[in-house]
Amino acid sequence: MKYLYFLLILFAVGCSSKTKELTAQEIIDKSIISSGVDKVANSEITFKFRDIQYKAVRENGNFLLIRSFDSIKDILSNEGFKRLENAEPVKVSDSMISKYRNSINSVHYFSVLPFGLNDKAVHKKLLPSSTIKDREYYKVEITFSKDGGGEDFEDVFIYWIAKSDFLVDYLAYSYHTNGGGKRFRVLKEQCYKEGIRFVDYHNYKPLNKDITLTGLDKVFENNELEKVSEIVLEDIQVDIFD
Repeated sequence: MKYLYFLLILFAVGCSSKTKELTAQEIIDKSIISSGVDKVANSEITFKFRDIQYKAVRENGNFLLIRSFDSIKDILSNEGFKRLENAEPVKVSDSMISKYRNSINSVHYFSVLPFGLNDKAVHKKLLPSSTIKDREYYKVEITFSKDGGGEDFEDVFIYWIAKSDFLVDYLAYSYHTNGGGKRFRVLKEQCYKEGIRFVDYHNYKPLNKDITLTGLDKVFENNELEKVSEIVLEDIQVDIFD
């Protein structure tokens, strides 16, 4: 009986020690909280990127995304796009509206990741875990529905989210504009403003364009990427709405 009791204890301990595997949705939810970007939904954020001033106002589902340079102010909101020059409206062709809108949205999108990854058009898929520089990561693939996914809905993203703190240290994406390609971003620096994490990245491309998106982490470890730029946000200011 003592032997049977001992086996039952071992079985109970073994069952309780098994940790429940997280889903892609749960990982993204934890990453959003850990990064503090849940606060972005009701905030005003300003920053400078490559000598252009950006401003984002988000409140209760309404948004106003702005970029300003020289005498130009481009404004993207729930109502659409408009351009002002010297505070006066400027007529813009449909093709250029699409280009400007995508450019503005892209900068604001990347500035507050992983905010936005719970939008209705977003689909999440958990890939096999990965180890980069001796650190373990969840690997989550993001794709988009055509309906609500924007003009670049065919782009694919992968996020490497650290198992220890649920923060995004690496991300990769494939894009189709301007001939298409792949990019792999590596954490350069990070800072927190009003509890929101902002990240600067080293931006790389693969030397071999046939490398799969999911394999870019291994290629990075093998030093087979070419650095093409740095993604640096300057003069970040944040105001959280009550």
